[in-house]
Amino acid sequence: MKLTKSQLLNHLEQFIGTAYYYPLWPSIMLTDGTRYLADTAGCYWLMDAITSHLQRLPKEETFISSKLTVDNGKARLNIEDGNGTVLATQQIPYTDFPLDEIMLFACWDQKHWVIMLPGEY
Repeated sequence: MKLTKSQLLNHLEQFIGTAYYYPLWPSIMLTDGTRYLADTAGCYWLMDAITSHLQRLPKEETFISSKLTVDNGKARLNIEDGNGTVLATQQIPYTDFPLDEIMLFACWDQKHWVIMLPGEY
């Protein structure tokens, strides 16, 4: 069943905290919410894109915010340090991502990066 934008946003708002962590890569974990998003919106590519930038961050970075902005089938992914400093930007030439934008966070737990929805932080 395909969800409307408002249904998807409503479902994503229900995630607070997480019960499980799901490995995406050996050092990358998804929460209940980001796994739901990846499954429902078909956007594991977004998790991979965020991961590709996490792997290149300086060791002192332990928190990032990532914002995907979609416009007319194209997108821009900004990775920031949480204080407004842009650490990386990626242009995505084509996407069918169903939302106009989404913000995700990632935190380093000394062993893994955990990608999460803002409500799970």
